[in-house]
Amino acid sequence: MTKIDTSSPESVLPTPSHTVGPFYGYALPFSGGGDIAPAGHPDTITVHGYVYDGEGKPLPDALVELWGPDPDGRVPQVDGSMRRDAATGGHLGRNGVEFTGWGRVQTDANGHWYARTLRPGALGRNAPCLSVCVFARGLLMHLFTRIYLPGDDAALAADPLLSQVDAERRGTLIAADEGRGTYRFDIRLQGEGETVFLEFQ
Repeated sequence: MTKIDTSSPESVLPTPSHTVGPFYGYALPFSGGGDIAPAGHPDTITVHGYVYDGEGKPLPDALVELWGPDPDGRVPQVDGSMRRDAATGGHLGRNGVEFTGWGRVQTDANGHWYARTLRPGALGRNAPCLSVCVFARGLLMHLFTRIYLPGDDAALAADPLLSQVDAERRGTLIAADEGRGTYRFDIRLQGEGETVFLEFQ
């Protein structure tokens, strides 16, 4: 039996009564959740960033879900990450061949997340973007936002959603191009530089 020293608060791990839930790190993350594009696909891009709370501190236990069409703007209709073996009921995960368009990523101890996907094509009148859902402790309701990728200024200017966002906040929806197919998108839940979140009715 392991003995825990409870004489000093810093030696005791937090329990649900010490922190504000809900807690998303249990059972929801899965191996390879950020590998949305098939391994080795030549058009893979990496999207990454940090999730910050209202005080600018990184959140080590947030979940980021991403959805996006394929490069031709088509929504994938293939089995996703939660495929099950019909015989055993066991979890099979992605088949490693098809693009599913969806992923779920947990932030690491530094609040960092990343996903490998394909650059999305335009879907309808929208500029190419990824839809995002954020789950984090203290949020009783998940938050929705978008990640627009830079590169087509005319499409971004014509996007019906971006055109409704105040110019000074529009940048919180556009990822930074870091070169070599890598884009950075930080999610700020509150405070200075707060990400624009969407409300669906």
